[in-house]
Amino acid sequence: MVLLDPTLWTGALFSGDWTAAQDTRVVTEPATGNELGQAGLAVVGNVAEAARRAAEAQRQWAATPFHERAAVLRAAGQLFEEHAAEIQEWLIREAGCVRAKAGFETHVAAQECYEAAALASQPLGEVLPSEKKRLSLARRVPSGVVGVIAPFNAPLILGIRSVAPALALGNAVIHKPDPRTAVCGGVVIARVLQEAGLPDGVFHLLPGGADVGAAIVEDPLVRVISFTGSTAAGRTVGQLGARHLKRVHLELGGNSALLVLDDADMERAVSAGAFGSFFHQGQICMTTGRHLVHSSIVGDYVEQLASKAQGLPVGDPYTDENVALGPIIDAAQRDKIHSLVRASVDAGARVAAGGTFDDLFYRPTVLDGGGAGAPAYASEVFGPVAPVVPFSSVDEAVAMAADSEYGLSLGILTGDVMRAMELAERIPTGIVHINDQTVDDEAVAPFGGVAASGTGSRFGGPTANIEAFTEVRWITMQGRIDPYP
Repeated sequence: MVLLDPTLWTGALFSGDWTAAQDTRVVTEPATGNELGQAGLAVVGNVAEAARRAAEAQRQWAATPFHERAAVLRAAGQLFEEHAAEIQEWLIREAGCVRAKAGFETHVAAQECYEAAALASQPLGEVLPSEKKRLSLARRVPSGVVGVIAPFNAPLILGIRSVAPALALGNAVIHKPDPRTAVCGGVVIARVLQEAGLPDGVFHLLPGGADVGAAIVEDPLVRVISFTGSTAAGRTVGQLGARHLKRVHLELGGNSALLVLDDADMERAVSAGAFGSFFHQGQICMTTGRHLVHSSIVGDYVEQLASKAQGLPVGDPYTDENVALGPIIDAAQRDKIHSLVRASVDAGARVAAGGTFDDLFYRPTVLDGGGAGAPAYASEVFGPVAPVVPFSSVDEAVAMAADSEYGLSLGILTGDVMRAMELAERIPTGIVHINDQTVDDEAVAPFGGVAASGTGSRFGGPTANIEAFTEVRWITMQGRIDPYP
């Protein structure tokens, strides 16, 4: 079976079956500019009908025995594994992933489904004490219809990590992937769920623009929004959700710091730092955006990081499986990256490596100095740029790391892990990796940031997922009706 047979999804939307869309969008390969197909594009008018059908289907899905819901999610995980090569090809060509990153996405997607399957049989309540002679319960019930809005950069993971647990817990889902990755971030999920046996109407695929996303947030039948994207867009979604009294889970941007202390293993620190900044061309919310390096070793660190960057091959990951960096998603994003690099040079930073591009292929870039005022240091670049700034004392390192509106991920490289734990306690972030770089994700772990990086851990692990996609209902039972005055 060809999972992604274009005759099924070309120019179509999904609501249990594939129906012709009113509009379409060319699926473009960023590495070459070639057309890969025509994806269906949703319009605002599609949202209300999808929400109505989802609300109807959700009631029966929620009443489905938990072991049957779990079986669908297990089958979905198996399909991700069985069709991994086919799915990875789309991730490489449509999203510009290198092969290792595409493999990581399919692996995590399968694990998200397996972990979601286990959610279906989790205890969903507790017995409460009561002043009266009765049984008092707090029970978790499905929220209803969940809207999932996911970005282009890790399109499969950032969609399925909300879709799978929401479905396992008895919800219906309307999923809006970024239209730039409508196939690998949307069609793939729809086809996997379709083949896994998910009942019609429980999952709806609506790739579209911001207007479609706004319509999903506003629709009265959609009770929970799970949004992953930029902080600017997240603020808009949060405000709109609050106006319509929706629960909104936001996983937003970051400008994560990597602290390299004076006792860190230099060779391994450079390797970790390069991965943290250059993985998927820096187009990851957890990307290492600030390298804070002790002044006694910063010169060697910059020299070795620049050498590493200069040796990394950049090119089309579909035709050359050995490239370390593929293309930036589009010209607008490339131009934003380059403008931040040039502005940082104007602010006093030195380009130690990179700083150039060929079409959508941006060279991995190391910026030496420039201080906190350099735009590439102060902003989320979302590109393969590693700004390096020195610190002289631990207190200075803590102050610099904490001096950001974001609070997503933190890496600390040192020979003294207890000292790292003490430092981590002083720097507000949702994620901390000691003796590792800032980019990682596992289906079993809670994931999320604080401050401008979002509303905390709303994905991953049973606790976060159950809280995200269920409501609490208080239930009491007593043997007879008490007399009232």
